Amino acid sequence: MYFEKFPQFAYEFDMAGKSKVVLISDITRNVRFRKEILSNITLYDEYDIKDGETPEIIAEKIYGNSQYHWVIMLMNERFDYIADFPMSYKDLLTYVDDKYGVGNAYDTHHYVNSKGFVVNSDDPDASSVTNLQYEEGVNESKRRIKIASPNVISNIMKQFNDII
Repeated sequence: MYFEKFPQFAYEFDMAGKSKVVLISDITRNVRFRKEILSNITLYDEYDIKDGETPEIIAEKIYGNSQYHWVIMLMNERFDYIADFPMSYKDLLTYVDDKYGVGNAYDTHHYVNSKGFVVNSDDPDASSVTNLQYEEGVNESKRRIKIASPNVISNIMKQFNDII
């Protein structure tokens, strides 16, 4: 749905010595929400992504149409389907093993004080944060997103079509 409204142009490919012309969507168009819309708290609700939910699942749940997944991604300025959304806990454990090595999940990543500031290990108020705790925090920070109210989705679609 997102790219189908983009203008198209003819592009010539050389495939095994044969020329083939194909219509290509102009993906260089840059469609974003205006900053003032993103900062207007009355236009959106907050939503906590549950384990295993994708932008398509959330769009289907909220808007009744999985094709509006791009609204969720643009609304939150999240463009990487994998890195910008939380992993399932199982995937997180695999990620930690891959990143730090098997058996190193509980090694110290860094130290924090009681106020949450990163400190040296010799600070009298220092507490260790393990690799797993650190990555859990990063993963959890991706869980809360903005959801455009379903009653404004038609306005969003109209503005999108006007821009394109």
